[in-house]
Amino acid sequence: MDAMEMNIHAFRLINDLGKQYPALNPAFYAIAEYTVYALAVCVLLYWLTRSYHNRVMVVCAAVTFALAELLGKIAGSLHANNQPFAELANVNQLVQKAVDNSFPSDHTILFFSFCMSFWLFKRKAGILWMLLAVCVGLSRIWVGVHYPADVIVGALISIGSALTVFMVVPRLSFVHSALALYEKAERAVLPARLSSKDF
Repeated sequence: MDAMEMNIHAFRLINDLGKQYPALNPAFYAIAEYTVYALAVCVLLYWLTRSYHNRVMVVCAAVTFALAELLGKIAGSLHANNQPFAELANVNQLVQKAVDNSFPSDHTILFFSFCMSFWLFKRKAGILWMLLAVCVGLSRIWVGVHYPADVIVGALISIGSALTVFMVVPRLSFVHSALALYEKAERAVLPARLSSKDF
C-alpha cells in the first residue's frame, strides 16, 4: 500500500463513521464550521484581560499563524490535491466548498497555531486547547473536505512554527517595546483595568 492509498484508507475509516453514526454529523459539522468563531472570541478575551502574559501569548499565536500559513502555502505549491469529495465517490460530505487545493488544511493550521501557542504558555489549560485542535482536524476529515495527510501536515507545520516562535519572539525587545507603547495608549483611552487574572 503506497502513501496515497494509506491516505485514502485512513480518510475512509474516519469519514465513513458519519454514515455509521449519522446522529454525530451535526456535532462534527458544528466543530468543523463554527469553532473558528469561538476561537476568535477567546483570543479577544485573552487580550482584554489586559494581562501582559496573555498579550505576549496572543502576539506569539498570531505570529505563529502567519508563519505557518506562509509555510503552508509553500507546501501547497510543492504538492496539491483536491478535496476528497472532488476525487472520491460516496464521500460523507457535510460542508459545501469550491474545489481547490486542500493541502495542507488551513483550518488545521489556524487551530494548531493558536492552540499550540496557548499550550506553551498555559500548560494546564493548554491541554484542552490541544484537544480542541485535534477535534477540529478530525472534523475536517469527518465532513469530507480534507484527507488525513492535509490535517497532519497542517498540524506539524503549526507545531513547528509555534515552537520556533515561542523560543524567539518573547526575547525580542521590540515586541515588548511595541506592547508597552500600545498599553500606554490604551491606558490613556481606557484607564479602568478590566482584569489581569489569567484564564
